[in-house]
Amino acid sequence: MSNGVRGNSDVVVLGAGVVGLACAWAVKREGITVTIIDRDFEGDRASHGNAGGIGVTESTPITMPNPLKLVQMLTDPLGPLGLRPAHFVKSFPWFWSLMLASRPHRVHASAKALASLNMRVYDDLLPMLDDIGAGRWLYQRGALVVFESETSYRAALSEWKLRADLGVEFEPLDGSEIKELEPSLAPVFPRGLFLPDWSHVADPKRIVEALRSKVTEMGVTLVQGDVAHVTPHGPRNVSVALTDGRSLNASRVVVAMGAWSARIAKRLGDKVLLESERGYNTTVDAGDVSLSREVIFSERSFVATPLDIGIRIGGGAEFAGLSAAPNYKRCDALLTLGQRFIPGLGDKNARRWMGHRPSTPDGLPVIGPSASHDAIVYSFGHGHLGLTQAATTGKLVAGILGGAAPGVPLEPFSVKRF
Repeated sequence: MSNGVRGNSDVVVLGAGVVGLACAWAVKREGITVTIIDRDFEGDRASHGNAGGIGVTESTPITMPNPLKLVQMLTDPLGPLGLRPAHFVKSFPWFWSLMLASRPHRVHASAKALASLNMRVYDDLLPMLDDIGAGRWLYQRGALVVFESETSYRAALSEWKLRADLGVEFEPLDGSEIKELEPSLAPVFPRGLFLPDWSHVADPKRIVEALRSKVTEMGVTLVQGDVAHVTPHGPRNVSVALTDGRSLNASRVVVAMGAWSARIAKRLGDKVLLESERGYNTTVDAGDVSLSREVIFSERSFVATPLDIGIRIGGGAEFAGLSAAPNYKRCDALLTLGQRFIPGLGDKNARRWMGHRPSTPDGLPVIGPSASHDAIVYSFGHGHLGLTQAATTGKLVAGILGGAAPGVPLEPFSVKRF
């Protein structure tokens, strides 16, 4: 790692989460010199604590709940959706845009765009994992969605039909089939869906560390520091100034700073609606609990994932901005839910965590050039799908920088849509 700035690079990537690292990996493979800037390469980030799922079936965006359900969710302080009062005014434009994006024609358009990324995930992800020595850490065992009532199951079928129309495969299950797949679950689920294309990783943090190690081995320079300004000077001339006075020049800059990316975009003249959709989880030792695959509890909006480091219980969304202190009672509430539906789950070595998911109202990431400066390329806003879409995003960004045909329409992901 470089503590000083040594020379210039063809491309500077801002951000060392899984998306930024995947961009650096893909760009470097094209023979382009790359520098990554991050404020703390060893520090915690959303890429470390996510649920670990490769959610290729998640091709429908999150939509605004109906008014009654929204009120119910917001009035439950530890429910699946939280909005801190102090953040209400600042987040209002995002939620207003979410409401507009929840109209059927918008949902269908966003779903089609998400599917265009998700349908090629394994084509891009498997080579990257193999290259960084992490192929053995991918468990392709599918996932299980469970429903507590027949009513909830039938209400969800319209969304799953839309996914099926986009190429997603799923298999309906009854209660006995659910119990056969996952005996550790409480016998309270009359209906379920098996998702054969889903997979999960051994430990998301381990993937990030292996990817960072690989790009360093490839010759990517790591510079630790806080970005103060990004200033384009021409079509292929950008300076990046750090808060401590250091600076470097590059031909192109990739902004992949997750939930912090909107600040840079705004300074560059690009409007972005981006919120930190704060996610919580608790990871506990598995003990006598044996899960083979990720389990998605539909009505409760949480998941349980069998990682190598324990069972991770995570989910929900809290909107409180980037600086508010975590409310770890949400972690405890999630663990209580997990123990309710996985009766043998204990709390040994419980590790609580909160991370900032970078979420857009329409559920689509921002991938592509700045509206004002061709030398700036955006790569952020993946919400719940950063790990899933990282390798694909990296390949798309490398193509943009190299002038290659993207293989998927990039218009839906343009920053201009805001």
